[in-house]
Amino acid sequence: MPRSPVRASQAAPLTSSRTGPARVTAPKAPRRLFGRLLHGVLLLGIWGSVALAVLLLWFAWDLPRPGDALLATRRPSVTLETSDGHLLATSGDLYGERVRLSELPPYLPGALIAVEDRRFRAHFGVDPVGLLRAAVSNLRAGGVVQGGSTLTQQLAKNLFLTPERSLRRKVQEALLALWLEHHFSKDQLLEIYLNRVYLGSGAYGVDAAARLYFGVPAKRVTLWQAAVLAGLPKAPSRLNPRAAPEAAMRRAADVLAAMADVGLITPQRATLEAERMALPPRPSGDAGWFAEWVQGDLAEDYPTAIGADLTLRTTLDRKAQAAVEHRLEALLAGPGAAAHVGQGAVVVLDARDGAVRAMAGGRSYRQSPFNRATMARRQPGSAFKPFVWLAALEKGASPGDAVSDAPLTLGRWSPGNGHWRSRGAITLQEALAHSVNTAAVRLLLQAGGPEPVAKVARRLGVQGRFTRDASLALGTAEVTLLDLTAGYAPFANGGFRVMPYGVARAESAERLLAVPRTAPQRVIPAGEAAAMRQMLAAVVQGGTGRAAAVPGRAVGGKTGTTQDSRDAWFVGIAEPLVIGVWLGNDDASPMDEVSGGTLPARLFHEILEDLSP
Repeated sequence: MPRSPVRASQAAPLTSSRTGPARVTAPKAPRRLFGRLLHGVLLLGIWGSVALAVLLLWFAWDLPRPGDALLATRRPSVTLETSDGHLLATSGDLYGERVRLSELPPYLPGALIAVEDRRFRAHFGVDPVGLLRAAVSNLRAGGVVQGGSTLTQQLAKNLFLTPERSLRRKVQEALLALWLEHHFSKDQLLEIYLNRVYLGSGAYGVDAAARLYFGVPAKRVTLWQAAVLAGLPKAPSRLNPRAAPEAAMRRAADVLAAMADVGLITPQRATLEAERMALPPRPSGDAGWFAEWVQGDLAEDYPTAIGADLTLRTTLDRKAQAAVEHRLEALLAGPGAAAHVGQGAVVVLDARDGAVRAMAGGRSYRQSPFNRATMARRQPGSAFKPFVWLAALEKGASPGDAVSDAPLTLGRWSPGNGHWRSRGAITLQEALAHSVNTAAVRLLLQAGGPEPVAKVARRLGVQGRFTRDASLALGTAEVTLLDLTAGYAPFANGGFRVMPYGVARAESAERLLAVPRTAPQRVIPAGEAAAMRQMLAAVVQGGTGRAAAVPGRAVGGKTGTTQDSRDAWFVGIAEPLVIGVWLGNDDASPMDEVSGGTLPARLFHEILEDLSP
């Protein structure tokens, strides 16, 4: 039979009656498990916190002090302007005026936010939504097509960090972004960004960039110009108007489309502004030789401006520089190439005071920055003869006096006369016009020999190495084109030596600086200068320099050719200018029958035609 249920009162006692009332004891296993879990969580939290602290310390141990970085110094800038005030070149870190957000047209900061960080005013420095959106876009594209950095992170990177790409740098960027958001308002952050962001070509901040690329302050940029500036932070070195004008305009069109997308402007306005874009022509790339020459002695010339920004108004004339570059390249690419002429140099000098109006130190500054106008010393050939003639005038000769053109032998040296047929005796003017060598040697000897002639050349400003024998009469000295050109200035200006210079005005910290300059000094009497000018005019009118003649202009000058056509020169006078030309090859290889009266005189003619009213 089945057992009947046990009644509660009949159940066996759990404890002996001697121990007191009965107690129920809970199982120990669950309590122990909970305790272990709690203990593990606490340990994990403690050690996790320690690990996180160590990790943060590792990320942050070399972080710059943000307060100090905001006050960081920069390289002083040097800004070069042409003679009419247009920007020529910059070096160092170029900063414009510090602008306030309220002073800028609203579409400038608006364009930046639209294209770089549309949630700028909503996030706290790091944008999880933007990061997620970028991750999805990159995943779909199978590569990096969108970034998730905020404007604040970009500011942190630009102000405090290096361009290095690594996880550590990204974490540091985020930490600094949080610091910036904590210490500054959104408007303050945007203002700092607009004043400090790098925008290419050495320009920091929108004001410097606006002045550099458009010639206007940031307060006056148009909508499409604002779009160009807002598009630069993505790749300032590759997208700026100087480096790649077409790419800069394509990027600006993207910015305008982004502005329309967020409702800042209408799509129609975006299209209209994109059609209006027209970047100003970039400054001459080959004026780099002039820019380097001008900046050669800045520390010595402007010691009070060391460590400060410097603005130099130069003597460079844009029209003259453009003419020199265009004509030189056209000649070298055409007839020069056919005659194996690889290089050339040109100097345009104002004979009145020595101002350099144009300078080309070679064919392409980007390909070869070596300045053949100021650094290369070469034999000038017969272009040196005017100093021999002047030395003869100072000994009492005159242009109409006779000099023998007969063959001449000095020891074992017999200078030749090329294609010139001896007439027995010719005037000094005829001898210079036809560059007769034997007459030149005789005049050098009449003037007292090579040393007095070398002194005459130095007195007129020609520095160089001068031979100590009679061959000096044929131009065996070694001179630069700039010095030789300056040496002709006294023939053009009535007898005054001028020192070539390139800076007309200097300004630093809104104060004018003294510009070191040597005033013209009389070195020959006006009568002798006029006589030399008369004989140099004869060279062009009926002598070796006929190719240099320009109708309607009073032109004088002298040709020069060295042995085997290794160097060909023409230095010409057309008041108030003196223009010096050299053609040749860097390795001194011969050209094909190029003399000073051919391609150099032709180049002078073409440049002068471009500069004539």
